[in-house]
Amino acid sequence: MRGMTNPESSDLTGYEVIVAVCGGIAAYKVCHVVSALVQCGAGVTVAMTAAGTRFVGTMTFQALSARQVLTSLWSGADAYDPQHIRLTTKADLFLIAPATANMIGKIAGGVCDDLVSTMVAAARCPVMLAPAMNDTMWAHGPIQANVEKLKEMGYMLIGPVSGWLACRSVGTGRLAEPQEIIGAVVKKLISSPPKNDLAGK
Repeated sequence: MRGMTNPESSDLTGYEVIVAVCGGIAAYKVCHVVSALVQCGAGVTVAMTAAGTRFVGTMTFQALSARQVLTSLWSGADAYDPQHIRLTTKADLFLIAPATANMIGKIAGGVCDDLVSTMVAAARCPVMLAPAMNDTMWAHGPIQANVEKLKEMGYMLIGPVSGWLACRSVGTGRLAEPQEIIGAVVKKLISSPPKNDLAGK
């Protein structure tokens, strides 16, 4: 039986999740998120921006997910599929963590100039963003306008939270803790059966 008593012990068998990792020091926290979702039974495919690969190597996420990590529009996982549209149509949920100011702006503006932004535009499932950035950036008017626009469009945000930031200051902009992200993902997933579960559960 699927449940939320402890999100990390939930049964996510049959669910497909795309986790997109953008460039930010908080990317290391996403390793725990991916590992926990896999241990719950979910199929997890990781996509990374070029900046994201500078903080955590692709081999780390490949080992955690037991799947090829996607980093380019121009290399398909199994066959020639430059836009990876097939993966986005199969996914039950799309998580972007950390979601940088740059990626938030791209999605809000409909810009599709890299792998992650293109996959988001093609997604046919709920999209969650877990922002992480400097507190001054987070409070910046245009960024807040983009955030509000995304909320109005139906995108879901997890955090950010207040705490110690990489810039050696304390403020709002810290990535939500892995347990909070996992809990939000699990709650959303179990609200409906997985796409490939025709019988329903």
